[in-house]
Amino acid sequence: MGQNFALIGAGGYIAPRHLRAIRDTGNQLVAAVDPNDSVGILDQYSFDTRFFTEIERFDRHLEKLRRGPEENRVNWITVCSPNYLHDSHCRLGLRVGANVLCEKPLVINPWNLDPLEELEAETGKRIFTVLQLRVHPELMRLKEQIAQAGPGQRDVVLTYITARGGWYHTSWKGVGEKSGGIATNIGIHFFDLLLWLFGPAGECRVHHVDERRMGGFMELEKARVRWFLSVDSNDLPFALEAGKRSTFRSITVDGQEIEFSEGFTDLHTRVYEKTLAGEGFGIADARPSITLTHRIRSAAVQPGGSQLHPRLKG
Repeated sequence: MGQNFALIGAGGYIAPRHLRAIRDTGNQLVAAVDPNDSVGILDQYSFDTRFFTEIERFDRHLEKLRRGPEENRVNWITVCSPNYLHDSHCRLGLRVGANVLCEKPLVINPWNLDPLEELEAETGKRIFTVLQLRVHPELMRLKEQIAQAGPGQRDVVLTYITARGGWYHTSWKGVGEKSGGIATNIGIHFFDLLLWLFGPAGECRVHHVDERRMGGFMELEKARVRWFLSVDSNDLPFALEAGKRSTFRSITVDGQEIEFSEGFTDLHTRVYEKTLAGEGFGIADARPSITLTHRIRSAAVQPGGSQLHPRLKG
């Protein structure tokens, strides 16, 4: 028998990947909460999950389980709630005696990380996050190639375009204080990837920002990077069709492009496998990209010149 999971944010955009990962790693979902009750998807994974629409009643239920027989206690809390609630929901998980696996970003602002580490020390439980690009096969191979190539700075162009309709800006994702804006909500995985591949960041510039796209330049220990993020379908390098592919992910290193738009189906499951095996991505792993993303959000827009991403030229 596997471990007991409870999930916060069962009606969210990313929740199905977590539900699948919990099942596919041999564990069971015993409780879930979401303020919206359109969560029939839960029946695809279990008919025995206790569901709540109020976080207070969910919290009380988990506390009852904590004080009951050991086999009924919740071992893990999965957090899929809106970004600005991650901090609070991670703390809830630790307080009820569970480890936490939190969707990105772990928090929006870096100053929230130290209190979470202190609470980890107080409770003896851990907080982990989903940095799934680190387990993408193509990107793992790229990391090996960079290591084998030795010292020197690479010229890198990173492009991420994921088309989003009008719902995106009407939802909490379109509110900077709640999502962290484009840089955090869609960019943090890619900034983590860049730091993981090329080392710490030095100079960091923003060349363009609006509600649908953002681009800039950064100098890392082993790379000079021009980056571009967008949720505008007009930026896709192919015609968008309803129900078809709507995302483009590409990294070009010294003129060699790797498009990694595919291969995302089971990455959450791989992250769960690593986490349950004691190899998860903790607060220390998440801190550099959260700090860098805060720098980017706070930076003034500057002219790009030769450092402009190709999609910002002309």
